[in-house]
Amino acid sequence: MRPLAQRAFAEWLGTAFLLAAVVGSGIMAERLAGGNAALALLCNTIPTGAILVVLILAFGPVSGAHFNPAVSFAFAIRQQARWTDTAVYVAAQIAGAIAGVWIAHLMFDLEVWQVSTTARTGTGQWIAETVATFGLLTTIFGVAARTPQATAYAVGLYITSAYWFTASTSFANPAVTIARALSNTFAGIAPDGVVPFIAAQLAGACLAIPVARVLWRPPIDAAVKA
Repeated sequence: MRPLAQRAFAEWLGTAFLLAAVVGSGIMAERLAGGNAALALLCNTIPTGAILVVLILAFGPVSGAHFNPAVSFAFAIRQQARWTDTAVYVAAQIAGAIAGVWIAHLMFDLEVWQVSTTARTGTGQWIAETVATFGLLTTIFGVAARTPQATAYAVGLYITSAYWFTASTSFANPAVTIARALSNTFAGIAPDGVVPFIAAQLAGACLAIPVARVLWRPPIDAAVKA
């Protein structure tokens, strides 16, 4: 296993790239779509799914390429990661996500510090985030249990799909949610929507854990000491 500092840096850098792609492609899409919201969403979706594949392939061998506190918590609950490592991962992911948003703003000559005014709230949105995160975690657990080399492609394809079949456009990631509250652009979420989104995401992750245990038991030697 790599040193924790190296793994944490990989989580920071990978999550920063992920958010730079999410927010940057959203800004570019909004500028070029001519007011066509469906086209803008499509142009935001494709880079997000694509960058996930690249980042997981690149950073997976270093840190596992979680880039998502819900994923890190789920692995800890399944005793496939140490809780102390998980706390460091989550801190790195949140810091990286915020850095990625700020980098996207700088690339497009926008004010670095922003607060989103895009309202994303309501029962449908919260159910969507629960479903989105549940689907993401079951995808990861299921593919990793049988064909781990395909995990990067499965995650990228899942998020590409979930952008369109969920009402919330599938944030499915607490670090992403926090960071997107700091971008008043196409990808933003108003701060008052952050806590309910995160609660729904963690609920979806918790629901995925027992389902995965029934369907795909982790290897006997997968557990690590806390």
